Parts: sequence; structure tokens; C-alpha cells
Amino acid sequence: MDSKSTYQSVRGENRFTDLTTTTLNEREKQSLIALAFSVLKEQHKPGVLLTNPTRTREYLRLRLRDRSAEIFGCLFLDSQHRVIDVAELFQGTIDGASVYPRVVVQQALSFNAAAVMCFHNHPSGVAEPSHADEAITRRLKEALALVDIRVLDHFIVCAGESVSMAERGLI
Repeated sequence: MDSKSTYQSVRGENRFTDLTTTTLNEREKQSLIALAFSVLKEQHKPGVLLTNPTRTREYLRLRLRDRSAEIFGCLFLDSQHRVIDVAELFQGTIDGASVYPRVVVQQALSFNAAAVMCFHNHPSGVAEPSHADEAITRRLKEALALVDIRVLDHFIVCAGESVSMAERGLI
């Protein structure tokens, strides 16, 4: 069998079908997480069109899962919702981060972004939006609207789950 036919026989198959977490050792699990993060990161690199909110959630969960302090950042998007850049803008403590709308607006303008998706983690493990989360989202939306930049979503992320404020009707 030549290499071309070998490739064709494997190409349509899922080599991971029989894998389960119980069949993997810790080193293999870490390798699999690293591989998954690489795949998701590739789907969020500059120029990629964001069409799948589930992938974005998974990417953010993997990106922020091990952080012990709160991190706030944005995905900066062009007018077609293609990624321009992903930036972590603020780092806080275990239960909060100060977010300055002026800095977010400056960053968005420096990238010539047409839209943003905000994200931050909750190290506590509870992804429910707080009143402070809702307030800063409103302030960011108002500040960015002044320069014609739309806030499409704000994800609250923890290791086990993530919440889209847009899906909850909070944006």
C-alpha cells in the first residue's frame, strides 16, 4: 500500500473515537489539552471569521482555566467579525479586576476594530454575571458606541463553564 492510499484511508476517520479520559494517563491528558488549545487558538488567529460562539467559549475557557486572578480582555474584530487581535487588558485579584473603558476604547481604536467581544474569568468557579459585570458591560458598550464600535458579547469564563451575556439578553 503506497503512502497516498494510506493517507486516504485514514483521512476520513476519527483517530480519537475510542479515547476516553479513563484510558489516558495524566501526561496524555495534558498533551490532549495542549492540542485542543492549539486547534482553538488557530481558529481565533488574526483574519479568521468568528462564526461559532461555542468554539470561542472553549477557546476562552482553555485560555483562562488555570488563572488564579481575574483577567479581563477583548477579542477585537473587523467589520466582517474577523479576528484582528486577542488581548488581555487588565489583571486583578481573586475576586475582581478594575476595568477602564478609556483603555478598552484606546486599544479598539489602535486596532481599527469595528466590534469587540469582552471576556473575563471568575477564579471562584462560578460563571454567573454579577451586578458589577453588568455595569461595566453597559459602560463599555456606551463608551465604545461613541466611536462606532459595537460590543457583541461579554463572556464570563471559569474552568467548568462559561456564560454569554448576549445570550442572556444582558447586552
